[in-house]
Amino acid sequence: MAGLLDGLEVHAHRLSGTMLSQLVAGDPARGADFALRVGPLYASFARQCYDRAALDALFEIARRADLAGAMQRLCGGETVNPTEGRAALHTALRGSSGATGATRAAHAQAQQALARMRNLYAELAASDVTDVISIGIGGSDLGPRLVADALAQPGARFRVHFLSNLDGHAAQRLLANLDPRRSAALIVSKSFGTRETLLNGRIVRDWLGDDARLYAVSAAPQRVAAFGISPERSLPMWDWVGGRYSLWSAVGFSAALALGMEAFERMLAGAAALDAHTLSAPLRENLPVWHALTAVWNRNALGAATQAVLPYDERLRLLPAHLQQLVMESLGKSVRLDRTLVEADTVPVWWGRVGSDAQHSFFQALHQGTQAVPVDFIGVIRADHPHVANHAAQLANLLAQAEALANGKDSDDPHLRHPGNRQSTMLLLDALTPESLGMLVAMYEHSVYLQSVLWGINAFDQYGVELGKTLAERLLPAVEGQGEADDPVTRALLEELGGSRP
Repeated sequence: MAGLLDGLEVHAHRLSGTMLSQLVAGDPARGADFALRVGPLYASFARQCYDRAALDALFEIARRADLAGAMQRLCGGETVNPTEGRAALHTALRGSSGATGATRAAHAQAQQALARMRNLYAELAASDVTDVISIGIGGSDLGPRLVADALAQPGARFRVHFLSNLDGHAAQRLLANLDPRRSAALIVSKSFGTRETLLNGRIVRDWLGDDARLYAVSAAPQRVAAFGISPERSLPMWDWVGGRYSLWSAVGFSAALALGMEAFERMLAGAAALDAHTLSAPLRENLPVWHALTAVWNRNALGAATQAVLPYDERLRLLPAHLQQLVMESLGKSVRLDRTLVEADTVPVWWGRVGSDAQHSFFQALHQGTQAVPVDFIGVIRADHPHVANHAAQLANLLAQAEALANGKDSDDPHLRHPGNRQSTMLLLDALTPESLGMLVAMYEHSVYLQSVLWGINAFDQYGVELGKTLAERLLPAVEGQGEADDPVTRALLEELGGSRP
């Protein structure tokens, strides 16, 4: 695959002296031709630093890499996670596109779990519970937290709170504002062995004083039962769903409690519609394919080391955090599936913040720093609030920042000069609805997978996460004063920690 990507250097060299503003001005049809719409989601790639010839080369790479076939293999239940010997069946959680034997069975299990979610929702709704604490970390927290924050409406049946951080201050601050008599807790952990989650779970269990208001989502029912949660209050997870792709499963029950089951199922439908688009659309009209090719172009042809995602809607303020895990945990690999080292750079560092706050934080570096940072701008065309002037100003800022990054501003005073030529993709939702958010998140999921295919890496394992966790388990006795560390620097740090123990 590296040979395919090497051909991009020719186009990058050819375009190295051409400004983005020149590409746009010299191609009047570019604004329309470098954009596409999928239902409520519109994407414009017109401000990316490639021309039609480079774009043709990218889509030829997509054809030769058989990205269409890769999507069929993903949704058809083939083993796309070979290091763990598994399929990745997250698309089966939300629909049956491309269904074969494996995906049909997975979809049937997902539908059974969804029915159980409905029953548990009704049970809680009939109780006097007003607040639900969702306890998880990583994929068991970031996706549901994003959805609940983005789509929850005033007057919802439940107030849902999220507890992920191991730091005891997080639990202390959260519980101080809640009434244990009106609260329930949902513990989400595939293994039900994640130390951070279980420690927080024990804190909340003791605070509740009533195991009857403890619920769980896990792939380890015996451990759930040993914790004191009955099977009737447990929902399943499966090994064929990675944590960062698990939002669509019962892991999303906390989001369903925040939104209502009907809205949660609409989100599943939106994601399923994007799945169907990705499976059926020709490469040139395929949104995740175009997004993935652009990411590879920016990383490998232009050498971009970071990627910013900037949603211009307060309700999407948690999207950068979710995408950090989705993209960097999936693509943070340096070894190919054939066990050889990757010759090209893989994932850049993803980061971001909600606009317009971000404009008063790090935009100085985006506009006048020494490195160009590709940006995904995300806007919402129709607001759900009545403050028309605010929304107009928000959209004006969104458009202005993308234009300023691309075109810059010349000046005789070098301090006032904005170099421009800084690329961005514009993603616009007609409105922020369960369907459109489902489509947006699913688009990023498929883009990530297709990038992994182009780089020849596995998007579905995460061995790099485990080493630090294993070392933490080994060091815990030493931190508690009952052991020693092998590493000399760690020993010195333990001495400092020991001197501060109460």
